[in-house]
Amino acid sequence: MSCGEPHETDCSEVLDHLYEFLDREMPDSDCTKFEVHFEECSPCLEKYGLEEAVKKLVKRCCGHDDVPVDLRAKVMGRIDLIRSGQPVSDQDVSVVEADAPVAGHQE
Repeated sequence: MSCGEPHETDCSEVLDHLYEFLDREMPDSDCTKFEVHFEECSPCLEKYGLEEAVKKLVKRCCGHDDVPVDLRAKVMGRIDLIRSGQPVSDQDVSVVEADAPVAGHQE
């Protein structure tokens, strides 16, 4: 998606890193670039608003369960592998899924 207007920060860069911005997982200087972009680009601002609303809804509906520390570490490890461009096999993903607690199930 692009609004067709020239920006200092391209729409595709903003959208590719939108979740990092939402989660404040990027340097302050990049956050500032994105905020400037949103001020001048209404399609990206709309997409940001939609994703922010979804994130808040998920947090409100699902944010009460504690995640086991080891499961969180495994998931974050997989995310790091994916971000670094390393291949992640389906078996790697199924290991994380198998470790996930079943809702309402106590061990």
